Amino acid sequence: MRDAIANDAKLYAHGFEIVRERKAGRSPGWTKLRSWVKGRRGSLNIQWSSATKILTCRVINKGSGKPNLVIGDFVNYLLQRHRRRIRHVVVLPE
Repeated sequence: MRDAIANDAKLYAHGFEIVRERKAGRSPGWTKLRSWVKGRRGSLNIQWSSATKILTCRVINKGSGKPNLVIGDFVNYLLQRHRRRIRHVVVLPE
């Protein structure tokens, strides 16, 4: 799933760009996405566990940016582009 997100040609159109990626195509690996949309000053660290089939996303927010906007944009992207692969969306505040 992480690779599908990282290789999606329409990722940029949804307001995200890849900042960094480790162990592309391997598990475990991670991808860091950044929102380029005005008013969103945050990034997402994404990790896929193939054993449990769980996509873990952690939001890192900077300054006065609001993490809820970045999370909302990313959930919107997931449901538009990868709906068939998603069974649950769980938000766990820290």
